[in-house]
Amino acid sequence: MDFGIAGRRALICGGSKGLGFAAARSLAREGVDLTLVARTAEALDEAAHRLVEETGVAVSTVAADLTSPAARDIVLAACPAPDILVCNPGVRQTPDDFRTMSRSDWDFWMEAHFYAPLDLIRAVVPGMCDRRFGRVVNISVSNIKFPQVNFAHSHSARVGLAGAIASMVRELVPHNVVINSVLPGFFDTDALRTNLHSHAARGNTTYEAIVEDRLTMTPARRFADPAECGDLIAFLCSAQNGYMTGQNIVNDGGVYQGLF
Repeated sequence: MDFGIAGRRALICGGSKGLGFAAARSLAREGVDLTLVARTAEALDEAAHRLVEETGVAVSTVAADLTSPAARDIVLAACPAPDILVCNPGVRQTPDDFRTMSRSDWDFWMEAHFYAPLDLIRAVVPGMCDRRFGRVVNISVSNIKFPQVNFAHSHSARVGLAGAIASMVRELVPHNVVINSVLPGFFDTDALRTNLHSHAARGNTTYEAIVEDRLTMTPARRFADPAECGDLIAFLCSAQNGYMTGQNIVNDGGVYQGLF
């Protein structure tokens, strides 16, 4: 299927690795020009080189930490009028005891998972409305549907963003601007492997045992290829997807058992 977005411009946050890079690759294969954002210039340069070699699209990069409001201004100056925005905080979800967290700890997670994507969305959707085309995809996590112990800091910010998006979308969809979120489960990324190693160390067990535990709880019995998330995001950004908006789409191999 031709997604009808060749020649569009996408701003991809956390675009150098993992699910952000997978989204960038899937969009590049549809002919979308890219601006990639991540913290590390070297990783960005490597990602941009791979995408240009594979697809021939135009790729620019901005090394920036999006938890900084000043950095967000720099990113928007570099890509002021994207047709597509993929919000991906690039901050690994780590457990913490809410009883020991300081106000600055909570502020960090709110900046990463609430204020950063919200600021970017607020900045770009007016132009999208004027041009009568806009696609925004927020990469969240599946377990905001079933919050986990020791992740109150991450879940609260992500759920807050989901609520804010749900309130926005009805004003935007008449202008062919839609916002949706993907809620991935276990995808085979560096971030997942790092987290599983951390869980193993904290639990005084082996990495292999933790992997087996996660596979057992996943009905699909495998970790997903990042491309399976990237291609979903590309569809959500397609010309064909102008009617579905405000949705939180679980992509977790069957882990979440709820109806809604």
